[in-house]
Amino acid sequence: MALQNSIQAPKQESPSVLVKWFGGVAFTFFIALLGYLLALVPGFDHVGQLACAIIIAVVFRQIFGYPEVIRSGIAFSSKRLLRAAIILYGLKLNIDTVLHDGLGLLVRDAGVIIFAIFATIWIAKVLKADKMISLLLGIGTGVCGAAAIAAVAPIVKSRDEDTAIGVGIIALMGTIFAIGYTILRPFLPLDAIDYGIWSGSSLHEVAHVALAAEPAGEQATAIALLAKLGRVFLLVPLCFIFIYIMKRKNKDSEQPDAKIEFPWFLVGFIILSVLGSYVFGHSIPVSDGVMNAVFNITTWLLTATMVGLGLNVSLRDLRTKALKPLIAMTITSVCLTVIVYFIV
Repeated sequence: MALQNSIQAPKQESPSVLVKWFGGVAFTFFIALLGYLLALVPGFDHVGQLACAIIIAVVFRQIFGYPEVIRSGIAFSSKRLLRAAIILYGLKLNIDTVLHDGLGLLVRDAGVIIFAIFATIWIAKVLKADKMISLLLGIGTGVCGAAAIAAVAPIVKSRDEDTAIGVGIIALMGTIFAIGYTILRPFLPLDAIDYGIWSGSSLHEVAHVALAAEPAGEQATAIALLAKLGRVFLLVPLCFIFIYIMKRKNKDSEQPDAKIEFPWFLVGFIILSVLGSYVFGHSIPVSDGVMNAVFNITTWLLTATMVGLGLNVSLRDLRTKALKPLIAMTITSVCLTVIVYFIV
């Protein structure tokens, strides 16, 4: 039900409006395809499909402007498809694995999230950086990159442009850090397990963790992904904490925009997490091929969503708003890397 509500198209009044809506959705997927193709090019393959698609969307906006005629479809991709992607993302979380094998890592993951958010906010305050972008970057650094930013953004009433900037920065810097980990690995006095815990507890996105841990072998990759899954697991309580904070902040406000809508897509996220952990592949047989297909669909939905957000980015605002939050997030990421290294 949650998934149906998330992807239900708005009612249209005429065929021309319907065509424009479909055109906007198709356009975001076309740019997502270009991002996928660019990610196949050597060099860009380390950046990933998501970041490549955002780059293309931002460049398109600066050269050709925002395609106003198909705005309704683009807005649908950046908002409704976003919720659908977050719901499907729940299948990536194996609750059973986290609860049985990763409780110790879960405590560490909670500390990582708390440190990342508060450190980024504090450094941003010192630098007088944009508060919303800095908050999103702190959340993305602490939890699970773009997916965390996308989940929290509607709760904290982030503008599409600020959300896109946050996603673009987290994707770029996460890739740089992941590559840096692989370069440093041969020189570090860490065995495969400790290196995996270090990677999974400190890097930004699941893809970054996999990229950094894979050269250290299967054991390192498995423990790294387990540590990362703990941070994904904590995304849900974090979202409800922000709902509580926003409701208290706006309880006396009479403005409609100040009201916080319940994020029903999180319910879908939880339901699919439970189904993926205890039902699919257990009482209901599901092949790896089917699950991989769903994961690919999730990636494409999230990429199309980020294209829609990227089309809202103005480079003028990027220069004036993004530099200081980028510095704050980078300092936090470096500190997090060092701290986790010494407590592994």
